[in-house]
Amino acid sequence: MKNNFIENQNWRYATKKFDATKKIAPVDLEFLKEAIRLSTSSYGLQLYKVFIIENPAIRAQLLPASWGQSQVVDASHLFVFANNTDVQESHIDHYLETIAQTRGISMEAVKGYGDFMKNSLVGLPQEKKAIWTSKQTYLALGNLMNAAAELKIDVTPMEGFLPEKYNEILGLNALGLNASLVAAVGYRHEDDATQHLAKVRKSTEELFETI
Repeated sequence: MKNNFIENQNWRYATKKFDATKKIAPVDLEFLKEAIRLSTSSYGLQLYKVFIIENPAIRAQLLPASWGQSQVVDASHLFVFANNTDVQESHIDHYLETIAQTRGISMEAVKGYGDFMKNSLVGLPQEKKAIWTSKQTYLALGNLMNAAAELKIDVTPMEGFLPEKYNEILGLNALGLNASLVAAVGYRHEDDATQHLAKVRKSTEELFETI
């Protein structure tokens, strides 16, 4: 398992050209969704939503807002990670209800934890809350990339897009959401020469220091 993980990381790369004729099988798509669902999240709140864009017309609209990067339209699926722009008591209350229901316990049993979260998060400036929730999407993206590599499915994470345009096209503002990250997911095209290049990373000696 350990060796497979490292092999998968060496296999994966930020795909520059996808094969538009190859689509992810439904069973594999469900696997990727479950990997995202099980991702680490601060407090367990998961203050984001993931939009999986299949509609070609919508993806064509998103292309100019993505600096014309062809992965947006050629990949099998386009994942848009959208973070909540605010953290409200209602978000925390909903999470507490989910905990109580999932674990078969009373709301009173999780009240203390809920109060702690509310005291820690709700009063923060909205800009700080938005930055914090945006960071949570990167944790989910990591799980997506690792799970996809296990299935030999390619993922290109993208920050090169215009969030305000994505928000407008997908109607995210009305939902209290902001497009934080984009990931094109599918299968590399055989003509993508980038796949044959050696992976370039810092050496272990340069990257790590034990104190």
